[in-house]
Amino acid sequence: MRFASKPVIAITALCAAGFLPQVVHACATCGCTLSTDAATGYSTASGWRVNIDYTFIDQNQLRHGSGKANPEQVVNQPSDPSLGGGEIERNTINRYINVSATYRFNADWGVTFLLPYVIRDHSTYGTQLAPYTPGETAPNQISDAHVSGIGDGKIIASYQGFLPTHNLGVQLGVKLPTGHYGGQDIDGNLVGHPVTFKSGPNLGQSLDTSLQAGTGSTDIILGGYYFQPVSQNFDAFVNGQFQTAVKENLDRPGANFRPGNTATVSVGLRYEAHANWVPQLQINWLHKMADQGFLADHPNTEGTVAYLSPGISGSLSKNLQVYAFVQVPIYSHLQGYQIFPGWTGTVGISMKL
Repeated sequence: MRFASKPVIAITALCAAGFLPQVVHACATCGCTLSTDAATGYSTASGWRVNIDYTFIDQNQLRHGSGKANPEQVVNQPSDPSLGGGEIERNTINRYINVSATYRFNADWGVTFLLPYVIRDHSTYGTQLAPYTPGETAPNQISDAHVSGIGDGKIIASYQGFLPTHNLGVQLGVKLPTGHYGGQDIDGNLVGHPVTFKSGPNLGQSLDTSLQAGTGSTDIILGGYYFQPVSQNFDAFVNGQFQTAVKENLDRPGANFRPGNTATVSVGLRYEAHANWVPQLQINWLHKMADQGFLADHPNTEGTVAYLSPGISGSLSKNLQVYAFVQVPIYSHLQGYQIFPGWTGTVGISMKL
């Protein structure tokens, strides 16, 4: 039996899709679907723009389907009955520092380079066999792991020359396996460069592949976006994106992993009556397919989530903007048992060079 922690629904190392033209965050349970480029307003100005944001996500709610779950359900009603039990995850605290640089050649063409830094603390009671007993969630059953390092980088090109107003765009990009990745193969050997548990009964065991800083996969990203004034004071936007792995570094039998495909859609309104401060509201939706392979937790990694995201952006000077958002989940339907946040917060700064 593997004792490594099960993955959450999405690959949280990919939550750093920051300031690309509608390259939204791609993580269902961690709530990082915020469209930050819409937050600061679309631009057709040529030259460089540098962006830094910080996102905090505390996954502390155990959920199943569209409702709450408890440890007894995880063990006695497992998502995969053939295992005879399940893993009782306790908590995952994610912190992401995302740095991106966008260069617009002209009003039509642009390219963005993004690199996230991932800080993650995960704790679990481990995999327990039925029937459940309260001793299985005692303090001495907790195993802790800490992830800290560069995640998977992205390069995304955008084109928005279809209309004279330059408000309709498409994207084509690639996610690269720049972050450390890995897991524990069928023989119990570590593969790749995984983080291991630092304490508890799982000491020395690999943290699950989905919770590492990177996924070990090369992904293709396709997207599109449209923005339009709808009145004197309001601007609206809609965007969508699809991401799929096309090459996996973890591809040996008994040591393979492929992250599930993700699809995201965001819509929002910006209130532009004030020159320097722009209140706004987004609705962010994401569906993620289940991860695949021996290193994946297939029964517990698929789902659909939606968030209501109020926020505000401000101009400190002609070339400098700041913003802050809170995301609150308004819908979730999760496969198996997964830990979920009650809210998530993002603050950022964007500077035109």
